[in-house]
Order: sequence, then structure tokens, then C-alpha cells
Amino acid sequence: MLRAFGIVILKLMGWRVDGAAPTVSKYVATFAPHTSNWDLLLVVLIGLVLRVPLRWMGKISLFRAPFGWVIHWLGGVPVDRAKANNTVIQAIRHFKGYDRFVLGIAPEGTRKHVDEWKLGFYHIANGAGVPIATTYLDYEKKQGGFGPTFQPTGDAEHDVAEIRAFYAGIAGKRSRGATA
Repeated sequence: MLRAFGIVILKLMGWRVDGAAPTVSKYVATFAPHTSNWDLLLVVLIGLVLRVPLRWMGKISLFRAPFGWVIHWLGGVPVDRAKANNTVIQAIRHFKGYDRFVLGIAPEGTRKHVDEWKLGFYHIANGAGVPIATTYLDYEKKQGGFGPTFQPTGDAEHDVAEIRAFYAGIAGKRSRGATA
């Protein structure tokens, strides 16, 4: 029923879903470029359509009343970015504690333009021994879904450069010059 809801809403919005979700039971899903509050809604809807049990990390302020319960229900995991609280270690524990776990992370860490990605997504995947699946939202094409999947090698600089290359031609909702 939720899948049908996702299909209908995306169709009404004029969006298409592209690619298939990875067949592995655990992975980190990067989504970029992250330029709008609408990104979260679209990612959740695409997850429903593709039957991905997506969890995602969001700033703690999203989880406050009156809609905090909805954010939790949609798969949100609160993160207090004001504190250094070993978010990477906590996320790795989630992967080890579940048979099936998909964690969505925007590598930019914000909707604002950044020149460098935060590498938490990479360290989580590498530490948990899970692949990184690229997911995207292309607002020009009104298309979103999955791209290639990468297995971290431990060489973050090389691996992240390859992942960023996938996002090179993808347009976010808000233009920011060079994407991702």
C-alpha cells in the first residue's frame, strides 16, 4: 500500500524512478546533490517505490513537536550536530545490530554549497564493511533513483573521487555551480 502511495505521489509530481535498489541487505545510500528540503520527501517516496527500508540521519531539530513522530516514522535517526558524539561509531553499531539496514546520508551534510563532502558516510560504510550505493535526484530530468554501488577499499580519497564523479552531471533543485 505504501509503495502504491509513493508511485501515485511521484507520478502526480511528474517524477520518474530510475535504477534498481542493490540486492544486498545492508548498505549506505548517498544522496546528492542535496540542495532543498524537498529532497527528503523525494528520497523517501523513491524508497517506498523501490521497497527500500530506508533509514536516514537528520539534524535533531527535525524531530521536535508537533511532527517529530512523523519524522521517526519516515525512517529518521536524530543526530545532534552540535556535539561530538561518535555518530560514525553509533551508525556502525546499527549495521551490526540488524539483519537488514539501509542508511541514507547526504555527503554534503547541508543544503548549502560546500566544496568538500563530509566523509562520515564513507567511514560508516568502511567500518561496517558494507557497500555505498549512489542515489540521486535530478531536478532537470525529474528523475531519481540508484546509480552504481561502490565497495570501500580503505582509500577514502580515491573512492570518494569516484563516487563524486557519478554526480557530476546531476542537477539539484537549487543551482550551485558545480554539483556535488
